[in-house]
Amino acid sequence: MNFLFKTKPKVDPTEYDDIENQSLQPMEAQAFYYNETDFEELPDFDIEQIIHFPKQNYNSWLNIHGIHETKKIVRIAKKLKLHHLSIQDIFDIHQRPKFQEFDTYFFFNIKSKFIEENKDLSTEQISFVLGENFLVSFQEKKNDHFQHLRERIRKNKGVIRERGADYLLFLMLEAILIEFDNMIENLQEEVENFQLMDVNVDPSPDLLKEIEYQKKKIQVIRKAIFPVKEFCTHVETYENPFIQETNLKYFKDVKEYCRSLLDDTEEAKVTLEANINLFFSIQSHRMNQVMKILTVVSTIFIPLTFIAGIYGMNFKYMPELEYQFSYFLIWIVFLVLFVGMMFYFKRKKWF
Repeated sequence: MNFLFKTKPKVDPTEYDDIENQSLQPMEAQAFYYNETDFEELPDFDIEQIIHFPKQNYNSWLNIHGIHETKKIVRIAKKLKLHHLSIQDIFDIHQRPKFQEFDTYFFFNIKSKFIEENKDLSTEQISFVLGENFLVSFQEKKNDHFQHLRERIRKNKGVIRERGADYLLFLMLEAILIEFDNMIENLQEEVENFQLMDVNVDPSPDLLKEIEYQKKKIQVIRKAIFPVKEFCTHVETYENPFIQETNLKYFKDVKEYCRSLLDDTEEAKVTLEANINLFFSIQSHRMNQVMKILTVVSTIFIPLTFIAGIYGMNFKYMPELEYQFSYFLIWIVFLVLFVGMMFYFKRKKWF
């Protein structure tokens, strides 16, 4: 994994490289200014308008899609007086999610979702900057999780325009967790569809690959959810000037939601591991059945082969060879041995 800023030390820490392996889509931004009685929307927020952000007497939300255009992002970040470490964290899409508190804002980023491309999982990062009456969200790509929040602001639905920017952050975290909840629910349905209970059906090796893939998905989801829980625990434990006391209960709810999702992922993980054990148990059982049949067949034919070997020897003096009914007697011996051994094996329940 390429940790961009950890592997490229610089003389000037405020220099920022272009992001590797990043989508080349142009940066897009939308701004919302709102309070209880009024709101203003700038659907095509221009970089030059950053001098007016945030707006006094309004809660301000700036949402940015695409962080490939490094210079524009840096201009926005510097206008917001973000620390150069926060700016690096916005660009470093491979890092572990983190939370940092500064004098005028706190910075928080998470993996907002993951994409499945030919059984290969890739995550997408979203970074939040929460200050006094403003919130900025930097989305790695244009994947809209928050359209319902825009509609609430426009139509003044619920209490979103009565609360501060911290309440908006709560709603955004909740929206991301709901997506993970849906992913976990779909994953659980896929796990339930694994046909492993019929020991008479030989499971395909592709099924084992699918189980391992589902385990990988669970691990990715857990890594995305756990930092949200840590962040909410921090908010609940320590005083923070950017989180209103009246809104703390919402972050407690998010923490409990995270616990519930982590429990669900753990349950799904245990189920998958049980399926892996069952897969190998079925394979071992079928192998034992095959070996048992082969052993029985071999055991039956060993004495028959022994007798046939004796009478296949080219000795000149073998009295039985001169007897008129010796051929038929040998066959009778063969049949008696065969039936007797089958009866004995059945009685011992060896097959």
